Amino acid sequence: MQFPKYRLVKREKVSPTFRILLPFIAVGISFIFSSIIILIAGKNPITSIYSIFYGALGTRLGFMETLVKATPLILTGIAVSFAFTGKFWNIGAEGQFYSGALAATYIGISNLNLPKPIYIIFLLIGGFIAGGLWALLPGFLKAYLKVDDVVTTLLLNYIMIYIVTAILEGPWRDPITMWPQSAMISPNAEFPRLFARTRVHLGLIISILAVIAVYIIIKYTKLGFSLRATGANPKASNFLGIDVKKTLLLASIISGGIAGLAGVGEVAGVHFRLTENISPGYGYTGIVVAMLGNLNPFGVLLSAFFFAIIITGAHYMSRATGVTSFIADVIQGITLLVLLAMLIFYEYEIRRVEWKIF
Repeated sequence: MQFPKYRLVKREKVSPTFRILLPFIAVGISFIFSSIIILIAGKNPITSIYSIFYGALGTRLGFMETLVKATPLILTGIAVSFAFTGKFWNIGAEGQFYSGALAATYIGISNLNLPKPIYIIFLLIGGFIAGGLWALLPGFLKAYLKVDDVVTTLLLNYIMIYIVTAILEGPWRDPITMWPQSAMISPNAEFPRLFARTRVHLGLIISILAVIAVYIIIKYTKLGFSLRATGANPKASNFLGIDVKKTLLLASIISGGIAGLAGVGEVAGVHFRLTENISPGYGYTGIVVAMLGNLNPFGVLLSAFFFAIIITGAHYMSRATGVTSFIADVIQGITLLVLLAMLIFYEYEIRRVEWKIF
């Protein structure tokens, strides 16, 4: 009896148009699967999905809250995309987020006698350094000891979260309420609001500036060229004289620093204190944001806004239709899985290579 044998073979030609369409196809498929789940739950999927977009974009309040949610997603997405460009698999944006938030809180509750602009600059610098240093450890381990960066960055997330929890349960516990949260930061350390009667803050401008800065770095600087070359072929880059180890270290520091800025924004722009659950998973969502944005800074910007719509609108949908707001997590997960599967078949095709005879 004869059986065909198949294997994945790298495509000789790939369509750039199809590559651009991949994220849109992935989103479409994720909505189809999510609709099936909503239908099984006994709800109307069309009404539910409409409620998501109306809740996020249909009112001024909803739109402004979408911008608030988009701010940390832009920063964590940009952080991940920058690292991934150089094949530094930074799964640790969540820990770096908390590291930046911790540093911002320390500076904020120190009540430094500084003018507001200077105080905010101190917060940003402190958060960037804290996030960068937390990412530097796995970057160093990968560059010099060949330790798997996926494992180290992932494990460091939990270490940082437990460090924050220990501090909030101990020396930083709110002396008034006795809740595991820090005291309020100094008013001079708070980010200014961009629009009256909203929570949209300075962090939104910082996140957009980060997108532009990362685009310029990757596209037009020597570091960007080294990063892209290292990501494409580390051995060839080394042969051409590029310091691959230095590039990985810089990628880890910058990536972690940007993720740290997301933590600063949540402390100084939204909560004005550090809490155990200050992040609902912004660091992990940043991975999906980066992948959906094709690791392109402006693609990440659009991707972050899309997921902010889903997160914000899911809460309205839950109130309006009774469908659980966790459907937002389902959409995120399905989108990532579909996108990864499609990326495989974008670069590879299934080809019959021989026949086996038994």
